[in-house]
Amino acid sequence: MKKNLVKRLSYLLMVVLVLAMTVLTSCSKEAAKANTNTEASAEANVVGEGNTQFTFKVVDMDGTETVFTVKTDETTVGAALLNAGLIAGDETEYGLYVKTVNGVVADYDVDQTFWGFYIDDEFASTGVDSTPLNPESVYTFKKQK
Repeated sequence: MKKNLVKRLSYLLMVVLVLAMTVLTSCSKEAAKANTNTEASAEANVVGEGNTQFTFKVVDMDGTETVFTVKTDETTVGAALLNAGLIAGDETEYGLYVKTVNGVVADYDVDQTFWGFYIDDEFASTGVDSTPLNPESVYTFKKQK
């Protein structure tokens, strides 16, 4: 009877180990797949050409974030983003009034939304077109109301 109990426990332990290995292998494959997708989307979001590169983020009203690596030879953030086709707007006496970022329009006159410009997660004290480019900084436009 004792031999029978040892056989059953051995069999049960083997089944548990096989199931654990199956789960771990499955998780590992999913993690690798997710990592590949992240790398592919990062590569897909490289825009422009030049010797300097910086990170540019776009945050929509719903919190969706899109990250770009912008390559440029421009000296201001605004010129780099305009040349890359990532922003558009109207020239005013105060500088560029950005209305479109990554194809998404924010028009205060229509729906009281606007694009807030941030440098390293702090609201910028300069306009995008007069902000000198620092490759170490992260520049962000957030659609706000």
